[in-house]
Amino acid sequence: MKGGFLRSTSIVGAMTLLSRITGVVRETVYAAMLGATPAMDAFLVAFKIPNFLRRITAEGAFSQAFVPVVSEYRLKRTPAEVEALVAGVTGTLGALLLAATAIGVVAAPVVIYLFAPGFDQAGSRHELAVAMLHWTFPYIFFISLTALGAGVLNSYGKFGTAAFNPVILNIVMVVFAAWIAPRFAQPGLALAIGVFVAGVIQLVAQFRGLSRLGLLGWPRWAWADEGVRRVGRLMLPGIFGSSVAQVSILLDTWIASFLVTGSISWNYYADRLVEFPMGVFSIALATVILPRLSAHHAEASPEHFNSTLDWGLRLTCLVSLPAAVGLLMLAGPLNATLYGYGRFGVHDVWMTSYALMAYAIGLMGFSLVKVLAPGYFARQQVGPAVRAGIISLAVTMSFNVFVAFPASRLGVPAPHALLALATGLGAYVNTWILYRGLRRSGVLVPSPRWRRLLGQALVANLAMAGFLWWAAGDWGAWTDWRPTMRILRLGVCVGGGGLVYGAVLWLAGLRYRDLRAV
Repeated sequence: MKGGFLRSTSIVGAMTLLSRITGVVRETVYAAMLGATPAMDAFLVAFKIPNFLRRITAEGAFSQAFVPVVSEYRLKRTPAEVEALVAGVTGTLGALLLAATAIGVVAAPVVIYLFAPGFDQAGSRHELAVAMLHWTFPYIFFISLTALGAGVLNSYGKFGTAAFNPVILNIVMVVFAAWIAPRFAQPGLALAIGVFVAGVIQLVAQFRGLSRLGLLGWPRWAWADEGVRRVGRLMLPGIFGSSVAQVSILLDTWIASFLVTGSISWNYYADRLVEFPMGVFSIALATVILPRLSAHHAEASPEHFNSTLDWGLRLTCLVSLPAAVGLLMLAGPLNATLYGYGRFGVHDVWMTSYALMAYAIGLMGFSLVKVLAPGYFARQQVGPAVRAGIISLAVTMSFNVFVAFPASRLGVPAPHALLALATGLGAYVNTWILYRGLRRSGVLVPSPRWRRLLGQALVANLAMAGFLWWAAGDWGAWTDWRPTMRILRLGVCVGGGGLVYGAVLWLAGLRYRDLRAV
């Protein structure tokens, strides 16, 4: 069991690492081809709308509602009942998604206006975003059904196939951006078509794994089925609670659409770099933990439930904190090395660096929420998570409305970075409320290992920060170097920082056995 946690997390982490590496390639191609232009702003809005819906339905509320139910069915029901549940959820969800997709495509001009009202002041961006949304909105249909298949596979311990799906998206988008987009009068429109194509391929990629489990049946409308209705009851209130960070980011886009051209792109490029460590570890860990916690709850094993949750939080602190420090100390070098080419100028590098530093401050909050939220959803208790999400969202938007937006009108430099900072602030509020609720209910009892672990992590992070400050040198010089020099120097910084962090942890007494569940 103990080894299984780390092994499963490693499998998902490895696949997600590949996803993030190909994702960096994708963003680098985007930056070189489109930079931070009006066309890029339009594409990001057109893609962010279905991507936002994906996060709160497919990967957010739906996954956290469906996985506990299908895990319970797998443990307590017959294979035929599991198959019926999967077919019923697929048919019911698919029909609702198909209707929503049709509405979204038809109402594209209204949707773009609602999500980026600032675009209406610059007609070309609005019209281009509408044309793109006609192609990108159907992505929510394909990727939501893909997430359903992934949830089934994860419940059976088959994590690799589902974790590889984002790689498919990245490869398709690189192909469209590098080879197909240059042939279009509007290159951004080619990217939108690429999103549609990637969604189809991602869905088809799940079929083989589901077929091997005997769960690739014909979808059917089954809203009256008890299991389907349970998933629906858990999902609807969880839409807000499970993905507040995504709601905040989308609202940031709403405000950023009124800022100078490039603001949306700068925050997007920075957010992608923060998503790298989150995807490789935090999301991978949450993917593995949810089915385990659901199984422990179904088996009425509170001791194993607590140890699994505590183990996840300890690992999150050991990995996410140095990631945040690294992003903060290397914001300029990272952006100069990965994005600073072609149409992405020096000004764009600096603006994106400010946003990255702001997002890095909130990385620990984003990561801890990914681990704490399953502690509620695995027990099919969505109410407390929803309340925490609403409160944290209110804090985020209050900061945006009363601090970030007025700052932009007063001429404060880089107001887009304040939007990123507000999102992190909301994540910490969410983290605290979720943690306090689990502690008060007795579901989470921190192990004695925490006191020593926090001291070890603090010393190691301080040592790593000192090394990175020395190794990075003057950020302004990075944009003057050749690409090869930037890559080599960044490799020294990242590799050396990792070695310093690991060495100090080892000297402080941390060993592999300390990473295991109790």
